[in-house]
Amino acid sequence: MECDNTIDEAKRYLDNAKEILRDKAVKQDGYYTDSKYIRMAGNTMWNGCLLILADIFHLKPKKGRRLDINDFKEAVSKRSKKLLNDVVEGYNIMHLYMGYDGTKDVPVVQSGVQKMENIIEWCEQNS
Repeated sequence: MECDNTIDEAKRYLDNAKEILRDKAVKQDGYYTDSKYIRMAGNTMWNGCLLILADIFHLKPKKGRRLDINDFKEAVSKRSKKLLNDVVEGYNIMHLYMGYDGTKDVPVVQSGVQKMENIIEWCEQNS
């Protein structure tokens, strides 16, 4: 996939996640009321991050196994410590806290959105 197309696609993933949060996830007293939509948004964002990072860093699965977070961390660490921090924290927030745990904490979810925005911005500037 060409980098510009991948960046646009990652932005589309982000927009889809924001739409889920805006239209489906109800906020009340600083928390979301239904973790189902947080899981959907987190998984959507994380998949967008994997898509853009794999393309920018030319990562392909090795024979007999798929890419994992360590493959991404290794590739990113060679180029940018700031991006590495965003990827590691993005993994924790988008994939684990949101995607698996379905955290209902609004600031944590907003932080996940910010991490994805940071990753996309870095990729736009460095592709």
